[in-house]
Amino acid sequence: MGAEPIVVIGAGAAGVTAAIFAASTGRRVLLLERTRDGGRKILISGGGRCNVLPAEVDPARYVTESSPNTLRKMLLSWPLPEQREFFEREVGTRLALELETGKLFPASNKARDVRDSLYALAWRRGVEMRFDTSVEDVQPAGTEGSWRVRSTDQVEVAASSVIVATGGLSVPATGSDGTGLMIAKRLGHTLHPTYPALTPLLAAGAPHAPLAGVSLEVSIHAPARKNGVSARGGFLFTHRGYSGPAVLDVSHMAVRAEGRAAQPILVQWSLLDAAAWERTLAGASTGLVVTLLRRHLPDRLAGALLEEAGVPGDRSAAQLRRDERARLVETLTRYSLPWTGDEGYKKAEVTGGGVALGEVDPRTLESRVRPGLFLCGEILDAFGPIGGYNFLWAWATGRAAGRGAAAR
Repeated sequence: MGAEPIVVIGAGAAGVTAAIFAASTGRRVLLLERTRDGGRKILISGGGRCNVLPAEVDPARYVTESSPNTLRKMLLSWPLPEQREFFEREVGTRLALELETGKLFPASNKARDVRDSLYALAWRRGVEMRFDTSVEDVQPAGTEGSWRVRSTDQVEVAASSVIVATGGLSVPATGSDGTGLMIAKRLGHTLHPTYPALTPLLAAGAPHAPLAGVSLEVSIHAPARKNGVSARGGFLFTHRGYSGPAVLDVSHMAVRAEGRAAQPILVQWSLLDAAAWERTLAGASTGLVVTLLRRHLPDRLAGALLEEAGVPGDRSAAQLRRDERARLVETLTRYSLPWTGDEGYKKAEVTGGGVALGEVDPRTLESRVRPGLFLCGEILDAFGPIGGYNFLWAWATGRAAGRGAAAR
């Protein structure tokens, strides 16, 4: 059995990391990837720049239906400073901090450099990589901990252990088809219901289509599920609805509410809260209200919000009635976004739900249900906000799975 390799299924962020750390111990590692080149989510992330890591991490910002304590243990098994050192010293990818966003990108601003450098390190560590190889089934081989991995062309590989890092269901064009989730379920794992997360929202009838292309920094709050979820960041009007980091970060609240009671999503359109707008509007003695709004908002949006608040466009600040001011302040600080749906997995950056975290050892990522099976990355029931959080999760869980499989 010693000659049998550790088989890693999926050559994305978690999979290639798992392969690198498993091979670093001298173990034989075979990495199977269904696409012809692999790492496609790395290539498209960050607008083709790849947000490798956040500058700082808050475990409380991750979403899971499993134990938050288990998630925290898994996440912190590889601290952020050590991950950055790994990329800069071992992968050879220098990272640069983008101050305005708090994100770490490759200094070259090229996602391909990240993907290619990871693959180069894997090859240097002795990982055998097979592309255009889709896995059809994974089954125990009889001997405890030994496995058989069968590809769709009916080629069967014997494995000392198997690491499943196939991702979820998001952005299927990159090769994410849910194979790993199906394998985990067939082997007896509990799957928390999956759903598209970090996905743009839609609005029936496109009421804001005239604002398409307008972008700005906003604060968003989805007041549900205990204390709800809040986010601050970019907001983008699209021809069909709404996108941008702030929208994506709260979108799971809307996705999971569909078919049930509507989930309010409230937008504060500027840095000014209700009290600040009250002071600003009450203290203005000259000029039009719309001119005042345009000091803090894009021109088109200022006009649209004034209209939605029922305030005439030619109303001067001095003539603004109390009821008009109240409606306008509500519109500026607690605007209820008229969403009706979402873009689904096609545009979702990650998959919510997945394999229950309690069914893997948080130190090694080995299955508690099937010894010798390791699960990592997006297949697990956890995701974080925009900003490198999900890559951090992939690197951390991939490393733990690779080390765990090698030590077994």
